[in-house]
Amino acid sequence: MTHTAQVVVIGGGQAGLAVGYHLRRQGVDFVILDAQTTPGGAWQHAWDSLRLFSPAACSSLPGRLMPPQTGETYPDAQHVVEYLVDYEKRYELPVERPVRVLGVYRDGPLLRVDTDSGTWQACAVISATGTWWRPFLPAVPGRGAFGGRLLHTVEYRRPQDFAGRRVIVVGGGNSGAQIAADLAYETQMTWVTQRPPRFLADDIDGRVLFDAATARRRALDEGRTDTGGVASLGDIVAVPPVREARNRGLLKASRVFTRLVPGGVEWADGTRAEAEAIIWCTGFRPALSHLAPLQLRGRRGHIATSGTRAVDEPRLHLLGYGDWTVPASATLIGVGRPAREAAREIAGLLA
Repeated sequence: MTHTAQVVVIGGGQAGLAVGYHLRRQGVDFVILDAQTTPGGAWQHAWDSLRLFSPAACSSLPGRLMPPQTGETYPDAQHVVEYLVDYEKRYELPVERPVRVLGVYRDGPLLRVDTDSGTWQACAVISATGTWWRPFLPAVPGRGAFGGRLLHTVEYRRPQDFAGRRVIVVGGGNSGAQIAADLAYETQMTWVTQRPPRFLADDIDGRVLFDAATARRRALDEGRTDTGGVASLGDIVAVPPVREARNRGLLKASRVFTRLVPGGVEWADGTRAEAEAIIWCTGFRPALSHLAPLQLRGRRGHIATSGTRAVDEPRLHLLGYGDWTVPASATLIGVGRPAREAAREIAGLLA
């Protein structure tokens, strides 16, 4: 069966909902296709103790402030899910789920979106699939010989699953620090990072990071000196659980090992450590396999964009993938502005 809409949005997480809000305000006919069975985007799959970096009021999508979570300055993932469920319902956004998009194709003056439940034809497509669905695992020698449990951030849930075991957490970003702090009390945890961890000052949270990213982009666009943005401040936001574990001396990181060996890991000098599980907090890549038929990737694998618009296919916008498209656009607070601009540009295209 073939369906039609002026705009097809692929992904019903925070980016898809934000752009849906602005498309509605522009009077555009659109549909949001979400592969998940329930609302909440990637947040519904996060580990139990995950915390936002900013207070609720500073972690909101356009048009609706996130209410505070009782007893918490920094809301947890379940609170975010509840907010997104309410947001979708409040604005009566036309989300269809579960619908898995298989590919996007040029079809004369239209774009064709093939799914596992039919085909859509649209004048424009917005890809808002994020990165959670494409975890990155580095190639490390000896992986096949290890014999223990290897998992990525996306598979971690709670410290009780590893109680009393020897666990190595790899990664010096926020995910690595939060999961290391989570495991520091109930496991024999070792934290390893590429470089010494850089904790931000305790009074810095997501609001400051958003302002820093925005100022850097503005400086670069205006030809001024690069301010360094978020990277100039540090890598890890000291949310309360991380701060507490750090202050107790439980977050002392070692340099990352060079290879895996049976039952553990080995460093370049031959030192070894036993491990029953390794959790790789090593980031993500954009989930864009559905756009492969458009053949837009350059030599480095990126799709060239101007803002959120694909340079070589002006009917396609990419939203919510971070600095690649717009600074901080992979965050709740940061996705609103590029969502508004994308909706305006598409409305102009349709006009």
